[in-house]
Order: sequence, then structure tokens, then C-alpha cells
Amino acid sequence: MLLFRFLSRLGGYVTITLPEGCLEKFINLAVSRGVFLWDVTGIGTGRVAMKVRLSGVQALRHVARMTGCRFKIIGRHGLPFLVSRMKRRQAMTAGALIFVAALYVLSSFVWFIEVTGNKLVTDQAVEQVARQAGLKQGVPRWTLDVPTLEETILDQVPGLSWVGVYVEGTRVYIKVVEKKLPPPDETGHPVDVVAVKDGLVKEILVLSGHPEVKEGDTVTSGQVLISAAIPPPVIDEEKEAPDGEDALEPKEQQPLRYVHARGIVRARVWYEGVANMKLMEKGAEITGRETTRFGIKLGSKEIILIGPRKLPFEHYALDIEVKRAPVWRNINLPVELLTVRYYEEKLYTRSYTRDEARRLAGRNVLDSIREQLPEGAKIVNERLEEVETTGSGTVRVRAIVETLEDIGIDKPYQYRGGGSGA
Repeated sequence: MLLFRFLSRLGGYVTITLPEGCLEKFINLAVSRGVFLWDVTGIGTGRVAMKVRLSGVQALRHVARMTGCRFKIIGRHGLPFLVSRMKRRQAMTAGALIFVAALYVLSSFVWFIEVTGNKLVTDQAVEQVARQAGLKQGVPRWTLDVPTLEETILDQVPGLSWVGVYVEGTRVYIKVVEKKLPPPDETGHPVDVVAVKDGLVKEILVLSGHPEVKEGDTVTSGQVLISAAIPPPVIDEEKEAPDGEDALEPKEQQPLRYVHARGIVRARVWYEGVANMKLMEKGAEITGRETTRFGIKLGSKEIILIGPRKLPFEHYALDIEVKRAPVWRNINLPVELLTVRYYEEKLYTRSYTRDEARRLAGRNVLDSIREQLPEGAKIVNERLEEVETTGSGTVRVRAIVETLEDIGIDKPYQYRGGGSGA
């Protein structure tokens, strides 16, 4: 039916009306000449309407003369009539084509830029760096280098920990995540920033305190990164006085100043994990079928109240919910209400090639490591390597994941120890 409608619109068809009295004779003669009529409906006032393909109109004129029934065309449909109307309205057609072309061309450029996710960093700061990197209103979309844009904005706009650039039509969204700075000191007691894990310092931002490490240093867990003890400024040795004047006396050494150290120390951290995968795996999986039993347990005897007496499953997993009678006057009744749900399991045996087992083991160990990563950690590199095993039925894969994350935590300053305690 869809094919018939498509072919009718492609070749064109018309809707005609004729008197109801000559309908039968008209249709019989039309069919005998191979003219197909459809959608024959009454429209009142003694007339009927029907549809016929454009190629059959000429034959219907002969039928009308033979039957003495004149028909009237009340509707024209399909591609030929559309083309004819477009030819008569060339100016409007040309205007429509120009409009469509202009719309297509204009939609290929960037006209709107929106910055989201920022609270402290201003839109103007992000847009200025983006403009220098090539993102501005009117620039063609195909010239945008999204990875380079993201990297440039992240490097040149201080206070950002992540940047994502998304192109949607004529609009570009710059989504940013700002760095979470430590809370201000509310206790007044000096606090160090120490390393919570081993790593290689990549970036350090000191808001208060004295930095004990610098970029490129390797640090261990518990090591002081930003000290609460700020040493006094270095005083130059005695300067030579001009001729005829006494030498300047050395100034008195100022004491240490203690603050609540605050800052961000981002470091490269490495995680390692191992996963095994058997070439022949046996297990059970839930099929989706289940049944439930409700019963009562008196002491060691269980009575089934509702549910099947004989389980319909050969293999199953179960979930037991127990409700005990409340204690009354220190009397503990040995009565329990049981709700047991049985889930059918299907046993399976799967065989893997060594490549498939290696891929599955790698995916499992990477998923396990990702679950350990703290919030805000950015994965920089992932590496997988197969470890030799003594047995031939198991594949072992080691994963090494490199991240970039903030490793600093607050810890009270220990005066006597000269820094934070271990």
C-alpha cells in the first residue's frame, strides 16, 4: 500500500467527481480500459468522488463521452503538479532555494558561545583564552580543534581542574570544573598539608604556608608538602659601608610564623592490579524466572503456608527474609515468619580464546582500579601486560594506571617534631 501511494504521488493523481447515477457504468468502462480508480466516496448532493492517476485522465474523457457522464477535477496531487506550480512561481522557488542554502551555510558557523559550571572564574576570562585559541563568533565549525581548545583553556585559565568543549549546531558549550580549594582556617591552630600517598609532584599551588616540595619531586605518603611554619625572610650579611662610615649592624633574626597551610598539590600517582581469567569458565546466571514461599517456623519445624510445595527449578539462588515475634514480658517465642524467594539459575560453560581471555581480564582489572580512584582523579595513561602463569588454563593480566590527582590532606603541625607526625 505504501508503494502504491508513493508511485501515485510520483506520477501524479487527481480527484474527480461525477453524478452518482452513472457511477456503475462509468467504473465498468474505466476498468475495461485499464484505468484504476480508488477511494470512491459519496460527498452528498448526488455526487461521488474518486481518485485516478494522471496517466488515466485522458482515457476517462472517452469514458465520459460514451456514458454521457461529465466528471469534474477538484484536486491535483503529486510531483508533476508541484513542479508545474514551481515553474509558474520561479521567483518564489528561487527565493526558497536561496533561503535553504543560506540557512545551511549559516548553520556551519559558530554564533553562540556559552560557559557553564563556573562560579569563581569569570566567563570573560574563559572566553578570552578561547578567542586566542581560535574560538569566536563567526568561525567555521570545521576549523575548530576541540582537544587543543580544551587543553589551552585548562592551561591558561587558573583555577580550573577540567574543561570540556561541545559543539552543538551553531552553539558551543564550554563546560568547566573549578578546583576545590581547601576550606579556610577556622581553628587558629597551625596545620600542615601532607601527602596521603606516594607520587611525583606535577603542580603545586600554595595559598598559605611554606612549600616543602617543588614540581618534579618524588614524595612518599606522610611527607610534608606545604608546611605551616613559614621561615623569616633571608637577611643579607653585613654590607660594606661607604668610606668613612661604620659597617651596618646585623638585624635581629625574626622568629618562625605559623599558619594553617592551604594549597593544592597535584601529583602523578600509579596504581597496579592483577586479574586472572580462565580459558574455560563455569558458572550460573539468573534466567528471570522466580517463585516465592511464605511460611512459618516453629522451633525447628517449618510449615509452608503459601507457595509451591515442590520447587519448579533444578538450580536456583534464594533470598530469605525473617520476621520474628516480638518479645513479650521477657518471653521470647520461637516463632518466625519466613519469606523465601527462589530465583532460577542456568548453569553455563564458556570457552575463551587466549586473546578473549586477555581482553576480559584486562577489562576486569581496569574496572577494579577505577573503583579505587578518588573523586577528581584524572586518568593519564593505562597499560596492560600479560603475566606468565604456570598453568595453561589461566591468563593473568597486570594493569598499571597513571593518574593526576590532588594528594594533599590537612594534618596538625607537630612543634617538637619540626613538622607533621607520621
